[in-house]
Amino acid sequence: MTLAGYQEAHARPPAFEGSDGRAYTVGVFSDDDPGADGRYGASLLFIRWSVSQEPDGHLESDYLARAVHAADAEARLGAMTLADVKAALDGLIARRDARAAT
Repeated sequence: MTLAGYQEAHARPPAFEGSDGRAYTVGVFSDDDPGADGRYGASLLFIRWSVSQEPDGHLESDYLARAVHAADAEARLGAMTLADVKAALDGLIARRDARAAT
């Protein structure tokens, strides 16, 4: 299943348990304006949730897709498998934790 397929089937963003044991939901966002190369970058935005179901943090990926049109860049991320999205989340958590340890 893909990120966009999940959202279409369930009318909500998918939720994941991160490698830190916390709950996260994910969305796709793109730049408002193209970069110097004329393309829009798109990234994953993970919202972290508290036990009381309030947002209490977030993680953002680097640009994972670029395209001449923002919608095309976002569609490329929507085509990611849920397993790849989860791997991206866990990679961001590991990178955050490594930075905190230094």
